[in-house]
Amino acid sequence: MDAHPLPGALVDSAWLAGHLGDPRLVILDATAELPSPLHDGDYRVASGHAAWQDAHIPGSRHADLTGDLSDHAAPYHFAAPAPEALAAALTQLGVRDGTSVVVYDNGGGIWAARLWWMLRSISVPAAVLDGGWSGWLASGRPTRSGPAAESPQAVPGTLTPLPRPGFWAGITDADAVARGERPGALVCALPPAGFDGTAPTRYARRGHIPGSLSLPGRDLLDDAGRFLPRTELAARVDAVLPAQDAPVVLYCGGGISAAAVALALNLLGRDDVTLYDGSLEEWAASERPLATGPA
Repeated sequence: MDAHPLPGALVDSAWLAGHLGDPRLVILDATAELPSPLHDGDYRVASGHAAWQDAHIPGSRHADLTGDLSDHAAPYHFAAPAPEALAAALTQLGVRDGTSVVVYDNGGGIWAARLWWMLRSISVPAAVLDGGWSGWLASGRPTRSGPAAESPQAVPGTLTPLPRPGFWAGITDADAVARGERPGALVCALPPAGFDGTAPTRYARRGHIPGSLSLPGRDLLDDAGRFLPRTELAARVDAVLPAQDAPVVLYCGGGISAAAVALALNLLGRDDVTLYDGSLEEWAASERPLATGPA
């Protein structure tokens, strides 16, 4: 069975509504709950499953980024699982060879972008619902509540992970770029107050990796949570990033907002992008330097 053809990295609510019920299409809600820290070290995170069960897109399932879709042996939250473990967790959600995935959330698209990046890293065709859950509701689309209607184990087939190189960076990679030992640009996707250290952080220390550029992920969305039109998106990106031939290493606090920037760069045709998975949670817990103040 061939995977469902997706129109691109984004789909709108009209497209998705027209393809509900297609057995080649898996719809996943990637929402997690991560409140802003009230003080330094205030790290609170929870699954979004309860909200999904209250109301969700018909036929969707909740993909728990706080559960099996994270590697809990890593020293930081939301670590990407190894390809085989990721494929096994996705199989439990009904993802198979020959299926495509549309991901959404109720958090402005950053959680959906994170799962989209993970899916693409093992070659699963995937797209994000532009505008997410709020856009779906605003368009008057149908909703459901309660548990999933059928067990995904009833769907035949397996999911074969095909890892793609260049998707993930580790702390030594980020350090090499920061030191100028490797070409590239470090780009922080945190809001300005997280970047410059004026706001409380849930991590060990405030600030950003020295030499980083600031490109907040949420600045690339409009007030409705949709990605900006291409011309406006390109203008915002071009005002921050260096020339096209400079590879980009994205990070944020935990590799979530950074995935939204990765999606925006993908929409602009850039494929020289790597995501530093441990991001500031890992970096701030090390002895590596942090800087405060504006870029």
